[in-house]
Amino acid sequence: MSLSDTARRAPRLRPLLAPAGVAAAALAAVGFVSAVDPNRAGHYPTCPFLALTGWYCPGCGTLRMLHALGHGRLHEAFGHNMLAFSLLPLLGYLWVRWTVRLARGRPRTSVADPRLVWLLVAAIGAFWVLRNIPAFHFLAP
Repeated sequence: MSLSDTARRAPRLRPLLAPAGVAAAALAAVGFVSAVDPNRAGHYPTCPFLALTGWYCPGCGTLRMLHALGHGRLHEAFGHNMLAFSLLPLLGYLWVRWTVRLARGRPRTSVADPRLVWLLVAAIGAFWVLRNIPAFHFLAP
C-alpha cells in the first residue's frame, strides 16, 4: 500500500471516529461497572431523585443491571431495570445505523422518527410512574 492509498483512505475513515469513540466509551463504562460492584455501598453516589423524594427514577437500577449484564446474568439484569435492559437492542441498532450511514457518506439525519422519540418519552414516563405504585412493585429495582 502506497502513501497515496493511505492518504485517500484517511478522509473516508475520519467520520467513523465518532462511532468508534462512542463504542469505546460505552465498553469502558460497562467494563468499569462490571469490575466495581454497585451493590456494595460507597462505590457510586445515590440517585439524587431517590434521595430527595424516596421514589425511583427511570434510571434507578441501571448500574446494577449493567453489572449483572457484564457478568452474564441476564435474568438478574432484566430484574434491575426492565426498561433500560429492553432498550439495549434499540441503542445497538441506532449505533449500527449511524455507523453505516457515516461509512457510506450519507448526510446526517435525525436520530429517529419523531413518533418513535415521543413513544419512547411516553414509555419512560409510564415506567417512571408505574414503578412507584405498589401494585407494580415488580418494576422497582
